[in-house]
This record gives sequence, structure tokens and C-alpha cells, in this order.
Amino acid sequence: MQEKCELLDCNLWGRKELETDYLVVGGGSAGCAIANRLSADADVTVTLLEAGSWDWNPWIHVPVGYFKTMNNPSVDWCYRTEPDPGLNGRQLDWPRGKVMGGSSSLNGLLYVRGQPEDYDRWAQMGFSGWSWEDVLPLFKRAENQERGEDPYHGTGGPLNVSDMRLSRPICDAWVSAAQAAGYPYNPDYNGATQEGVGYFQLTTRKGRRCSAAVAYIHPIRKRPNLRIITRAATRRVVIENGRAVGVEYTDRSGKLQKINVRGEVILSAGAIGSPQILMLSGIGEAAHLAEHGIPVVADLPGVGQGLQDHLQARLVYTCNEPTLNDEVRKLWQQARIALKYAMFRSGPMSMAASLATGFMRTNDRVATPDIQFHVQPWSADSPTEGVHPFSAFTMSVCQLRPESRGRIRLKSSDPTVYPAIHPNYLATETDCQTIVEGVKIARRIAKERPLAGKITAEMRPGPEADDDASLLDWVRNSAGTIFHPTGTAAMGPVLDERLRVKGVRGLRVADCSIMPEIVSGNTNAPAIMIGEKAADLLREDRRRGA
Repeated sequence: MQEKCELLDCNLWGRKELETDYLVVGGGSAGCAIANRLSADADVTVTLLEAGSWDWNPWIHVPVGYFKTMNNPSVDWCYRTEPDPGLNGRQLDWPRGKVMGGSSSLNGLLYVRGQPEDYDRWAQMGFSGWSWEDVLPLFKRAENQERGEDPYHGTGGPLNVSDMRLSRPICDAWVSAAQAAGYPYNPDYNGATQEGVGYFQLTTRKGRRCSAAVAYIHPIRKRPNLRIITRAATRRVVIENGRAVGVEYTDRSGKLQKINVRGEVILSAGAIGSPQILMLSGIGEAAHLAEHGIPVVADLPGVGQGLQDHLQARLVYTCNEPTLNDEVRKLWQQARIALKYAMFRSGPMSMAASLATGFMRTNDRVATPDIQFHVQPWSADSPTEGVHPFSAFTMSVCQLRPESRGRIRLKSSDPTVYPAIHPNYLATETDCQTIVEGVKIARRIAKERPLAGKITAEMRPGPEADDDASLLDWVRNSAGTIFHPTGTAAMGPVLDERLRVKGVRGLRVADCSIMPEIVSGNTNAPAIMIGEKAADLLREDRRRGA
């Protein structure tokens, strides 16, 4: 069916070699928002290239479907990092969405904006238009908050945001125990303040995932001025006389194609894909490009540098009462859960990656929360391996603003060869101290009632990790990504505050790679906001003839 749609689009556009006003590379969280907003103007043509397929896989739309989609090469790029010194030489899987909707089609559905101070710091760094006052209206415009409109939330936007449809006693006990430990209850961490404990808000609608594709693309995909090409692997941006004039890509049959661009190219391929495409196009550190025989268009050493991610330490506690581990153990239980979801869109299949959360400060010298908790009523070695065969729950803690920065480097000039990912976790003393303090705070909460009465043992890290050094060693040996890569084509070294690539006209980047510093929380909502912002900038410049 999709191939027929694409042939229809080709006839409608009237030429085999396509020409377009705007070309968006990447149908992820930001790219979907950009394609929607730009194509709302009937006087311009917009083309959206997505390397993956349409989001036909039914597990994408089931909230708990990330168990089935992560590490599935049909919808996941299945990246893997290089051995990381901060993790004692371990390598990590880095899932990223290779499907319409990008990682918003695979993620844990958690709607978190970060702290106002994150964006105010961006503005203080010289990036005008990116303060909290500037970006809050964009978050609100994108949002359809089921709680209703207020000074911090919007209604009527394409992205549906809802509260949990599921509760579990062990997570309720964690929230109560955290309050007993001195952390305030916060019913809205996306509201007046982030600090406190409570429950996650989700990108779901009526028990189904509301990805960026569902929110922004499905309702408008038949616009006559929007052409969407899936299974289109971008090879490079074509640059002539210092200006982006097109994109080369490989189509679903393996043939090399080119799209000519009258206006601008916008890279929204993510924090791994966007810097890789820039470097393959001759934009990056000149010496590194020369290593791979790539002619230099713009010598920008910052491309691929500045990589930041949130590293999570996952504490696991066994319990004296059933958890989700027990609810899914037998086939008849799984059948009952599936029936409940099919009939009512409720139950465990409507569950996000985590239920409870907390944003906390590790010490009084920190002005705003520097750690975040993700609390899950289940435990597993990894989401794709299934739950443990015993009653347990998980407290995941991550540092919100790591100082450590890694990089993305080319391994080859061949676009099909994945780049080298060097996260460089735990490379500073502050990062090491913060994650250890986070683990210690988790342990303190576990000793408070009513949670303490439900715990039988600390399985991970275990009582043998009884000092800071052993806790840090446990983190290095067991911690994993929480899937938030950012900063690899950042404003400052690579882009100006209008997201324009320095030294190249008609080329912008709009995704999480543009962040000069990682935000204090999950990155999907900020990625969508970046897409909204980029669309505004593009329309403003078009009106001004810039």
C-alpha cells in the first residue's frame, strides 16, 4: 500500500527527479513536528525522508511494546557503543528508532520537559530565543494535556499527554517512603517546580502510544504539498558553492536518488545520525574527514563532539508481595492481560517504562535537582530479556546534568557503516560522586516505611557494596544508558541560535544533537519542542526573505 502511495505522490509532484522547498531528513520526534508545521503552508512543498518504514508494527502502538521493539532491527538502528573506560571497558546497546516517529515510537512514553533553568542557561550562553520564557509556549502549543490548560500546560495540541492508567502498590509505597525520607510530593513535575516525587505523565491517548508520527504525521499525511518517502537512507547533503542544494539517498530498491532543494535542508536524524550525515557531507573536523577521504566543505571540529547521555544505575529489591514479575509469569496470566488491554485499553499492557519518579538534590549546595528516579514494579536484566522469576521491583537513578562528554566519530566514508560511539561516562569526579550519592539516597528510601516492610533483600548492588568505592565499582560494572544522547551538533561550536550550520547556507539541524547542555530529564518532549522551534525559525526566515 505504501509503495502505491509513493507512486501517487510522484505523479502528483509531476517529475521523477523531485524538487522541494524544504527537505527534512529524519521522521523522528523533531522531524515529524517540522514536517507538519511547514506543510501547513500550502504555498511551500515539503519532503520528509525516513530511513525506516512506516509504523505498521502493532507493538509500536501498545505502550508496553518497547519490550518487543527495542533491539528489533526492523524498527531499531541497534547501535552499540565502543568499549567505555568509565564502565570498565563495557559496551552498551543504544536503541534508536528506525521507523516513522523515530525513538518516540520505541521509547518509554515518559513526558518530561526538564527544568526551566536548563533553558535559561542556554540563553545565558548566548543562544537568544531559547530561554524558558521562550520555549514554554512551544511546549504548550505541542501539548494536549488531559488535565486541562493552566499556566504551564496547553490543550488542543497534537501531542496527547495523560496520567497513568495503571497503579501498583509497590510504586505507591515508594512514593510514600520517599516522602518519609524528606522529599516532597509533587503532582506535576512539569509545572511550577520539578523537585519532588510523584508519578510520570505519558504520551498516550486512550491507552495507546501517541508517538510523534501519530501526533504530527498521520493526521496530515495526505496534504498535497507533503511528500513522505520511507526506507530512504540518506547518504549526504549535496553542497555547491557553500550552499545545501539537495540530498542523496538510497531508496528501498538500493538505487541512488537525489532530491533538489530550493529552500533549506533540515537534518533531524538524531544525535547519532545527524553528525554522521554532516561528516559524510564534508562538514566536521578537517583532519578527521581527510582520514576517510572526504573533501572538506566546512571545517567544524565540534561536529560529533559534546556527546552527553544519562547513565542509570538500577537497584533491584526482592519483595514479600507480588509484583508485575508475578503477573506475567504464566501463559494464562499473559492471556488475561492481553484480553483486558484489548477490551479496555488498561492493565499492564498500558504501562509506561516506569510508574513513579522523583527529582532530587544530592546535597544542599545544588540549586536544582541533579538526580532522577525511575521506579518500576518489575525487574529484569534488560527490557528485551523478560522479567525475573521472583517478586521484585527496580529503583533506577540517573544523574541529570553529567559533566562528562563523549563523541561520535566516523569509521568509514561508507554511509552504511555505523559510526563509533564513545560516551565517555563517569569521566569526572562530580559525575562519580553524584551517581554514588544517588544510589545512597535510593537505599535510604528503601529503609523508610511503608516500603521497608515490603522488601526482603537488596539484590543489586547487594550488601557487599558497603562504601563509596565499592558502590562506584558496581555502577561501572552494571549501569546502562537511559537512552538520551544529545549535544553532537550543538549550538555554539556547530550551529548558531537559529540552528543554521556555520559556514554552510541553507542547512540546519533540529533534534537533540543541537543541545549545548543536556536537559535535566527525559529528552522526547524537548526534542518535539526543538522541532516546533525550528519550524518557527524557518517560517520567520522565509517571510523575511533571509
